[in-house]
Amino acid sequence: MKHHKVQKTYQQINQKIRDGKVVVVTAEEIIGILKKNGPVETAREVDIVTTGTFAPMCSSGAFINFGHSVPGIKASKVWLNNVPAYAGIAAVDCYIGATEPCEEDPLNKVHPGEFKYGGGHVIQDLVARNTVHLRATAYGTDCYPNRAVEKDVTLKTLPQATLCNPRNAYQNYNCAINLSNRTIYTYMGTLRPNAGNANYCSAGQLSPLMNDPYYMTIGIGTKIFLGGGQGFVTWHGTQHKARVKRTKKGIPLTPAGTLCVMGDLKKMKPKWLVGVSMQGYGCSLAVGLGVPIPILNEEIAEFTGISDDEIFTRIVDYGHDYPHGISKSYGRVSYTELKSGTIRFNGQDVPTVPLSSVVRAREIAETLKKWIQKGKFTLGEPQQLLPSA
Repeated sequence: MKHHKVQKTYQQINQKIRDGKVVVVTAEEIIGILKKNGPVETAREVDIVTTGTFAPMCSSGAFINFGHSVPGIKASKVWLNNVPAYAGIAAVDCYIGATEPCEEDPLNKVHPGEFKYGGGHVIQDLVARNTVHLRATAYGTDCYPNRAVEKDVTLKTLPQATLCNPRNAYQNYNCAINLSNRTIYTYMGTLRPNAGNANYCSAGQLSPLMNDPYYMTIGIGTKIFLGGGQGFVTWHGTQHKARVKRTKKGIPLTPAGTLCVMGDLKKMKPKWLVGVSMQGYGCSLAVGLGVPIPILNEEIAEFTGISDDEIFTRIVDYGHDYPHGISKSYGRVSYTELKSGTIRFNGQDVPTVPLSSVVRAREIAETLKKWIQKGKFTLGEPQQLLPSA
């Protein structure tokens, strides 16, 4: 255990929230404070740093219980607005995945496909309080004789709806280019030939896991902003890979940590859960997510002071290398450069395109800050931190 000059507990900070004395700043505001006051004084003064990210997060979806029919049904196949949901869970439980396309979607038969409607759009429709058509079929049993059900449902009429995203809030991600001589359509967006554009997907200095790179405060039970409501980190996300090359400030140079998150869909908002159509690739869900970082000591304070010019990612070719499983970097680039609108690559200026909205990320960090200041949001102490090695 390191000896710290400043040591706070979750209980002390939560008491400050209840007493209306908590000091909260966003991940952007802390940068200047830290430069001016240094880590020890900053840790004494500031209690919480709020973060935010808003971007397409494919590994997302919702568990839905649609209630028993009369007579009862053990649904084996379920569709919501003609998007298949996985029903092999229980009688009237299903899971709708964000990337599941609509049943009659032509997919990429006419290339590039448009993927106009999928699981992510169903989730947005539900959260927007729109009516969704549910259809279920079954083989019939003695206890559940019904073989088919059709009904219109809304978020209000569903007995239960839980957002459950197995992999969100990636800690850093590739900068994607296309070195082939044809346009390609990827989960990183459309990439023009011969490095015609460079796409990236991280909120940089606002991004949750950039501000706690070694997961000192984030784990099972961490309370978060999720989809406009409150949610929790429930496990490390799929593909969580903590043991990667990092800068001296702990920032991973390649995709690293991820979060598995859950929350009550009924308390979320359509502004923060948005169905996405990615041309030639598929459908997804843009998720708004923010994590409060408690400043328990000066070491954590120092990590939250990271800025875009200190966060680097690698440039990866999605034209040939990525689809063929070749791990090769064509250089490093900072988020300051990426956010400027152009990067220098092979002696030319290449326009950059963000898949992640910094404006929305900023709004999430500000919203979380206000919730905490008003006493509407307290910290959840993690029962087990994310794996860090």
